[in-house]
Amino acid sequence: MDEKTMVTDALVGVNGELKMFGDMIPQTENPQLKQCLKQIRNECETAQEKLYQTAREKHYYVPAQKASQMEIDHVKSILTQPKMF
Repeated sequence: MDEKTMVTDALVGVNGELKMFGDMIPQTENPQLKQCLKQIRNECETAQEKLYQTAREKHYYVPAQKASQMEIDHVKSILTQPKMF
C-alpha cells in the first residue's frame, strides 16, 4: 500500500469517526459521558486537520472549487425561507 492510499484511508476513517461523534453526542444524557465524547471528538478533529493538511501538501487531495457568491446567496435563500409544515 502506498503513502497516498494510507493517508486517504486514514482521512476517510477519521471523517467517519467525526460523523459518529456528531450522532452520539446529542443523544447522550449522561453529562460526564457527553463531555468525554466531546473531548475525544475535538482530538479527532485535530487529527483530521493534520491529515487534511498532509494530503493537501502532497497533492493527494484537491479541494473542490470555491462556490461563487451567487451560489452562496442561492443556498442561503433556500435555507432561510420560512418552513411550511
